[in-house]
Amino acid sequence: MFSEDFRKFFDKASRVIERALAEDDRGIDIFVDYKGENLESLEGSDVEGLQVTLQRVFADEKNINSRGISSMDISTHFPELVIAAYNHPEENSNDPGGLACLWNLKFKKTTPEEVFRCHSALTAVSFAEFHPNLILGGTYSGQIVVWDNRVSKRTPINKSQVAVSTHCHPIFFLKVMGSSHAHNLVTASTDGRICAWSLDMLSQPQESLDLTTKQSNKVAVNCLSFPSDNWNNFLAGSEEGTVFAGCRHGNKPGVVETYEGHYGPVTAVSYNPAKENTDFSSYFLTSSFDWTVKLWSAKEKKPLYSFEAFSDNVYDVKWSPNNPAVFTTVDGSGSLDFWNLNRETEIPILKVPLEGSPSASRLLWTPSGQQLLVGDNSGKLHVYDVKEVAGSRADDLTQLEKTIQELRLRSQVTEEAETASAAVMNAHNRLDQLAHS
Repeated sequence: MFSEDFRKFFDKASRVIERALAEDDRGIDIFVDYKGENLESLEGSDVEGLQVTLQRVFADEKNINSRGISSMDISTHFPELVIAAYNHPEENSNDPGGLACLWNLKFKKTTPEEVFRCHSALTAVSFAEFHPNLILGGTYSGQIVVWDNRVSKRTPINKSQVAVSTHCHPIFFLKVMGSSHAHNLVTASTDGRICAWSLDMLSQPQESLDLTTKQSNKVAVNCLSFPSDNWNNFLAGSEEGTVFAGCRHGNKPGVVETYEGHYGPVTAVSYNPAKENTDFSSYFLTSSFDWTVKLWSAKEKKPLYSFEAFSDNVYDVKWSPNNPAVFTTVDGSGSLDFWNLNRETEIPILKVPLEGSPSASRLLWTPSGQQLLVGDNSGKLHVYDVKEVAGSRADDLTQLEKTIQELRLRSQVTEEAETASAAVMNAHNRLDQLAHS
């Protein structure tokens, strides 16, 4: 009765029964399998005309135990599957290790498909591109962990070691990059190191790149972003508030440019999703603990514009995959904000408060751009259907070009006014000094 074959049968049968009990729509395939079978037969479909309404909230209080969401990712093979990583619980320090839950956007069931555990709190999580059954985790201890949903145990089947040549600080970026024939796992950590690994050998990275400033100080990487279909160039947001542009390969790999403008740690960097080599592919957004989001051009060292309609730390920012002028932010006050640069630049076009006003920590658009996922610090995963605010029009790019020119001019005028004001103040101070001398 307790054979491996029986366990597999019982596990699969119980999932089907649970889905059947939860679903009203008899047209939904409750027999879909996520263990690696029939990968070729599954296709996603886009839905038009969604509204910005809360569709559902995923929360597994039994396992999550007041853990906040630290990272999320969507499967490219099964676009209804979302993996969420959770921090160490604040209230119960005796609950050891890290936790990741596999949630299903397709079914109405309220429990996760799988629950994975490891030895250390998770700071990053990702599906392994080209390996549909593998899930990857980056830990607070600096180790990489690998789970396989085809095996019965829910602990890692493989993990890296903490050593001088690997990571020894929290990993905040973790992604398989490349093609189906040549790819690596790329990781980045607050130890200032970017590593490339083979999933078959996690004992040592195949490549290692230490990021340093002009003063030879290590760059404490909080976040990393790559342009679309570009695995060499990157942007790294740091604890000190500086954004560093760099490249992994070439004549001089490492940091090639710095962007200074934030006065607190950078929490997220987001490249505009426009195709590379277009006028908009060089634009990126950053969020920070300084209560601002900034718009940059990789070709200019100063921010083009600063969005300051926030009342708390801004934890994440993400461009819409559909509209190059739309982006979203989440902050410590529990607000989900939608911005459209072609309609308004001073304030968001829509503010959506999270239920209970928890601090919102992470954002994730679905590839279709029709849904938006928000993770909060209480461990809840909010799923929103997105209405016309995320839709696109034929003239969006043309209008965005005009908007950015206006923002650039506005920033220039503001800078000149501040310079003139400082000069007047200095003159007054000088006159006061002469009057009292």
